[in-house]
Amino acid sequence: MKDLLVIATCRRLLTTALLLSLLPVFSLALAIDRSQPINIEADSATLDEKTGLNIYQGNVSLQQGTLVLRGSKMTVQLNDTSIDTLVLTGDPATYRQRPDGMESDQHAEAGRIEFYAKEDRIILLGNARAWRPGEKELRSDRIVFDLESDTVNAGSNRSGDRVRTTLQPGSNQNPAPPPQ
Repeated sequence: MKDLLVIATCRRLLTTALLLSLLPVFSLALAIDRSQPINIEADSATLDEKTGLNIYQGNVSLQQGTLVLRGSKMTVQLNDTSIDTLVLTGDPATYRQRPDGMESDQHAEAGRIEFYAKEDRIILLGNARAWRPGEKELRSDRIVFDLESDTVNAGSNRSGDRVRTTLQPGSNQNPAPPPQ
């Protein structure tokens, strides 16, 4: 009986890992990342094959190639054989990955990082921040990445919340006109 439980647990972990490999992220990540093995570590895990709900708690770390997610709790809801939602929380929850053709990693952090597969959308909530070192940085209480349309929407409806963007001099975001 104990051997069956171990086999079932390994099967659930493998299913979760394979499904997480389909997870798109904020920008075009290194193409090789998706073919890399996924390593998930946590202090504890509850995997419910019947409902498709997988919960990892305590010092959660997910790594696949250059993709690294860290937080205190990660919940993955599976629908049949695919990810429906992934929610990572922490103080803060963090994301790091190297985009194709870039020399530096894309970073993000927030109190909560949500991924919605059907909508192809990632939402950062609570002191959200997304940046690439030496380039632009975006801060807001809420940042929404629409991966299909490649757009970002930031801000909330709460009074006093502001969106803050920092563009570094010399970045190719909005080059200064040549001196006359």
